[in-house]
Amino acid sequence: MADEKNAETPATDTAAPETAAPEAVEKTAEAATVTDLADLKDIAGDAPNADAATAENVVVETMPLREQELDGQGRAYATGRRKDAVARVWIKPGKGVVTVNGKEQDVYFARPTLRLIINQPFSITEREGQYDVVATVRGGGLSGQAGAVKHGVAQALTRYEPALRSTVKAAGFLTRDSRVVERKKYGRAKARRSFQFSKR
Repeated sequence: MADEKNAETPATDTAAPETAAPEAVEKTAEAATVTDLADLKDIAGDAPNADAATAENVVVETMPLREQELDGQGRAYATGRRKDAVARVWIKPGKGVVTVNGKEQDVYFARPTLRLIINQPFSITEREGQYDVVATVRGGGLSGQAGAVKHGVAQALTRYEPALRSTVKAAGFLTRDSRVVERKKYGRAKARRSFQFSKR
């Protein structure tokens, strides 16, 4: 019995401070009640100034992650691919002249849509008329070749100006377009096309 009394007494001693604690919390809550913005400023103290001080210490890095890659003649080189076409592309600062396989782009790519495709990387980065392009293309048709030149121009542009990489990448110009012709299947005329059905 004596052990039970001794075990009960510490429990009652610890309960007394717990009852006192809620009263103290109520008093501090009454003291900290905010009636207007001036009271809030008094309670907060210099906390916003401390946040501003830490914000000033943060240094934002604007340096490009990659280095500029140029050859001995000051040109950026890249390879572009689309369907069966492969393009080797060199760009350098100039007046916006595009030469494909030794011909002007107006002669080689007669369709305006093909020329538009080639100039997309320049238009999205606002560099139209600032770079000369020399490209050699092999394989595929005109549409695939235009896509290959566009891919090569986008890659070369990011190598000449690494800061533009995020803009060109966001537009999806750095990714090789993996769509190719679907293979022909046996028992069918083409990839999906069936032979004409004859009931008899």
